[in-house]
Amino acid sequence: MATSEQSHTDLGSRQITVRRVESVAPPATVRHIDQLEAAALEEFLVLLGSDRPLTAAETSLSVGDVIAFTDYYRISCS
Repeated sequence: MATSEQSHTDLGSRQITVRRVESVAPPATVRHIDQLEAAALEEFLVLLGSDRPLTAAETSLSVGDVIAFTDYYRISCS
């Protein structure tokens, strides 16, 4: 599974989303929910359970990262 990585400045005001994924292929960065800083955890939970999207400028989560929670969730840009 190929992914393209973009920096926060490249993404500008594009919306950041999360989506559940079945598997994780290298070289994806996988972080367990317990490894997130407090702000990143809050941002992830907002993205997961809210209708309010975040922009790249509003989050410290990186596009392409995978968060292990109850399932695997990939951070992506829409």
